[in-house]
Amino acid sequence: MTRPSPVRVVLADDERMVRTALRAILSAEPDLEVVGEAATGAEAVSVVRDLRPDVVLMDVRMPEVDGIRATEQILATLDEPPRIVVVTTFENDSYVYDALRAGAAGFLLKRADADALVQAVRLLARSDSLLFPAAVRTLATEHAHAHPAPPEWAAKLTGREREVLRHMAEGLTNAEIARRMEVGPATVKSHVAAVLAKTGTRDRTQAVIAAYEAGFLNAG
Repeated sequence: MTRPSPVRVVLADDERMVRTALRAILSAEPDLEVVGEAATGAEAVSVVRDLRPDVVLMDVRMPEVDGIRATEQILATLDEPPRIVVVTTFENDSYVYDALRAGAAGFLLKRADADALVQAVRLLARSDSLLFPAAVRTLATEHAHAHPAPPEWAAKLTGREREVLRHMAEGLTNAEIARRMEVGPATVKSHVAAVLAKTGTRDRTQAVIAAYEAGFLNAG
C-alpha cells in the first residue's frame, strides 16, 4: 500500500527560535514536512508562491507585511492556495479576527502544546472540518455588532443549507454532516458550495464567521 505524501508546511515568523521550535515539532512526524521558512510577511508570500505548501503557519505580527496582509495576498494570487493558520499569543487579539475574516482557515496559540499543533496541521490539510469551532464562535461573537441588520444572503439560503451551515459551525466534516442529515456526502458537498456562494465567502471558516456576525447563528 502506497503511503500518502507528507503534508508540506511553511513556517512564517519573525523569531528564529519560534521557527526552530515549530520545525522540530513538525519534522518529528513522518506525515509532516517543513519545506520552507519566512521571517517577514513579504517573504512568506514569496516562499509560498515558490513552494506551494499545503499548510502555512503564519505569525500575525511581522515586519514589512503583517500576517493579515500576507494571508490576503497569498489567497488573492494563487489558484489553489494553502490552508493558512495564524499563530498568535492572545486568542482574542483583533489581529486574529481580521486574519480569519481575510481568509485564514483557523488560528493557534503560541502556547499550544506539540500534540495540538500537530493535530491542527493534520486536520486542516486532510479534513474539511472547522478548526477549534468553539474558539471561532467566541472570537466572532466578541467582535460582532450587538444588533446586526439581517444579511441579504440569509433569505437566499434553503432550509437544508441553513442546517448545513449550523453543522459547519459545530465543526462537523461533510461525512459527519451527511450522517447527521441522513443524506449522501455529495449532497452535503453541494449544500456547502451553495452556502459559500450565497454568503460570498471562500471557505467554511469565513462562512461561519459571517453567520455569527450577522446573528444568524446562536452565540449561546
